[in-house]
Amino acid sequence: MKQLLNQVALVTGADSGIGRATAIAFAQAGADVVICYHTDQQGADETRQAVEEAGRRGLVLPVDVSEAGQVAELFARALQEFSHVDILVNNAAAPGAKKPVAEMEPEEFEKTIRTNLMGPFYFARLFIQHRQQQGGKGKIINVSSIHEEVVSAGTADYCASKGGLRNLMRAMALELAEAGINVNNIAPGMIMTPMNQSAMDNPEERKEKEQRIPMKRAGQPEEIAKLALFLASADSDYVTGSTYVMDGGFMRMMAQGA
Repeated sequence: MKQLLNQVALVTGADSGIGRATAIAFAQAGADVVICYHTDQQGADETRQAVEEAGRRGLVLPVDVSEAGQVAELFARALQEFSHVDILVNNAAAPGAKKPVAEMEPEEFEKTIRTNLMGPFYFARLFIQHRQQQGGKGKIINVSSIHEEVVSAGTADYCASKGGLRNLMRAMALELAEAGINVNNIAPGMIMTPMNQSAMDNPEERKEKEQRIPMKRAGQPEEIAKLALFLASADSDYVTGSTYVMDGGFMRMMAQGA
């Protein structure tokens, strides 16, 4: 069944990982896809090839999501090409400086916030304005993280950005419910993407991290994409303002042994 037939989805960070898997899943469900990337054009072109193999159109566009002007230019280009955008997936993210607050430069903190929180805001703002001009309806899906809820030392910038994304989603859901624009977050745990490249390259590290997960394995990007497809489809029309955690049960382990 083509759940997204003739719709247009815009996916940021679609050159690899969760973004690529989501773009392909959407194309297989009948959507054309705007494939946004920052630096990896080859990866974005590979995503486009997979989208086209699914029989849909793919438009590859570069963007630094932390820059409002670039986001506006990209969105205008997408509308010029397709005339409408029905689904927005805010997936692009920076891993953060990975430093204690006392050692973190203000510029490092700001970079993470601008990419992981301001970027989704820039895209959502334009998407909402466009959908309102179209009479309403639409889907916003933010790929957040379990770190919108749980935190760890040395990740203050990343956790702050994802915690902010949680409440940005909740506020937008309230503002947009009457217009039929659904807004939800997906919060992945350990997923085999470039953000976990060290675990992908080091079997011992991966095994050690997976032992903390009740299911004893990391997730795959395609698993996240299946949830994104549900949230993008009419099957989720009565779902808004929620975070869907996909972490193999990891968050349920946080209080064990306390």
